[in-house]
Amino acid sequence: MALTTSSNNQALLDAQLELWSNTFAFIKSMALKSALDLRIANLHPSKIPCLRRLMRMLAATGVFNVNNPPSGSGELVYALTLLSRLLVGSQNLVPTTAMILHPSLVAPFLGLGTWLQQELPDPCIFKQTHGQTLWEQANRDKTFDAFINDGMVSDSHFIMDIAIKECPGAFQGISSLVDVGGGLDAAAQAISKAFPDVKCSVLDLDHVVAKAPSDTDVQYVTGDMFESVPPANAMFFKWVLHDWGHGDCVKILKNCRKAIPPRDGGGKVINHRYCDWKTGEASSNLKQIETQVLFDLFMLLVNGNERDDQEWKNIFFEAGFSDYKILPVLGARSVIEVYP
Repeated sequence: MALTTSSNNQALLDAQLELWSNTFAFIKSMALKSALDLRIANLHPSKIPCLRRLMRMLAATGVFNVNNPPSGSGELVYALTLLSRLLVGSQNLVPTTAMILHPSLVAPFLGLGTWLQQELPDPCIFKQTHGQTLWEQANRDKTFDAFINDGMVSDSHFIMDIAIKECPGAFQGISSLVDVGGGLDAAAQAISKAFPDVKCSVLDLDHVVAKAPSDTDVQYVTGDMFESVPPANAMFFKWVLHDWGHGDCVKILKNCRKAIPPRDGGGKVINHRYCDWKTGEASSNLKQIETQVLFDLFMLLVNGNERDDQEWKNIFFEAGFSDYKILPVLGARSVIEVYP
């Protein structure tokens, strides 16, 4: 009986440990944000002990490694890990990470419980907090808009080179491509650089196109994907369709279906999606599962969501497409080719 009681107690303690780990997870994110924001020269001397505690936590969560201290110094020495190397260099992921941890994007989740008690679709949790949607705030606040664009560009610099190398067939054999809703993202520029024979364009609203770079072979076209899409062999989406509900996605893809040639003429839609879970199947990579479900919840900011295979299939077929295939997983992401 004592063994049973001890076992139950240990299970309760393990459960409490897991509960604390989840409860304090926001501190992990905020500590990472502080590492991005920190300026050592501006650190007040009284905060040095706190800095040691911060570094200890970042080392425990894999952001840094701890090396043996120099003889007699008594101070720990921290080194970059592969994770923190993503935060340094000319093409780092600091803008993307800082975008996700921006106070305007973090604050809405403090009201998630209240939002869950309200009827869909409006307001999204961003509008519930700020009185306007994320897109409205970006349109009215140039600094916030630049922050969002910088985050998107940073992610594209990182992932597109990998996607092109791992899934080159998605972009081969086409003569033209439209990056639908691509903003100032660098995706089309990466495709154009890797495949110079492909004429690449970006379709977006006029206030976005007005800020487009001029020193590029990529053409920026003013338009609304809900109205029409310029003709091309292929349509490309990155971080776009997950912003919209089922009906909106069908409407956008129907416009794409009208703008591309038949499959035997090379027509297709390339959807770069973040999640790759399959209904009823469990991945052995727990970190991948955690990232996928967290990102899906993050999309509540705009009443968007990530989708499983069956949900994408329903959208594709309702929009008039006949087939699709999922290309290899890129970490927590994958590429879907959709055919007319």
